[in-house]
Amino acid sequence: MTDHHTPHPPRGSDTSDAEAGLRDRWHDTLVAARAGAEGPDPLPYAENLLARWAEPQRRYHTTAHLGAVLDRVDTLAGHADDVHAVRLAAWFHDAVYRPDRSENEERSAALAERALPEAGVPDAVTEEVARLVRLTVTHDPADDDRNGEVLCDADLAILAGGPQEYAAYAAQVREEYGFVPDEAFRAGRAAVLRQLLDLPRLFRTPYGAAEWEARARHNLATELELLTSSGPEIGTGTG
Repeated sequence: MTDHHTPHPPRGSDTSDAEAGLRDRWHDTLVAARAGAEGPDPLPYAENLLARWAEPQRRYHTTAHLGAVLDRVDTLAGHADDVHAVRLAAWFHDAVYRPDRSENEERSAALAERALPEAGVPDAVTEEVARLVRLTVTHDPADDDRNGEVLCDADLAILAGGPQEYAAYAAQVREEYGFVPDEAFRAGRAAVLRQLLDLPRLFRTPYGAAEWEARARHNLATELELLTSSGPEIGTGTG
């Protein structure tokens, strides 16, 4: 993989344990996606990706978010046509993340297109992973796009969190956009919330529709009301 990053110094045991678990998950997913083909050691690819997810400008889009999305993909795995491709897409979907830039998804997809063939993943799977990463620009998969439905639902599931979880998410996103003045932030965040609320459905899998839709809409509507009434600040990007 190009653009090697230097891993951050060791942190607490909880973080180390979580990252060890993510390395194991990456290994299993990459080997499964190779479908029996040979390839290089998976570990350097995991280290590169984890270093990206631990960059200092991140507050919400961190290894904790990556782990949460992978957990939700596991929950929805039965709905996917190729769950290995969806899991790889989860790893790459915010691998490039700069809150002051608009091309993060495209650059993340391009990273997957460079790294996965080198790592031994077949071209067709690589193409699907890159397509899925680009889909997270809109979170609006086609009705027959089962892989896209799983990835988008997993990425947006934070919107259905309980009050404390949602408030923490929103505050972390606001920190990521700390360089944006309050008024501009409120306007931009409100536009994002309206865009999401205007979707016919936020969640496309049967599980997501049943378990997450109503609570997510309540959270989004509540945040939008607070923002537009100049209430307490809450957050600004999506998953």
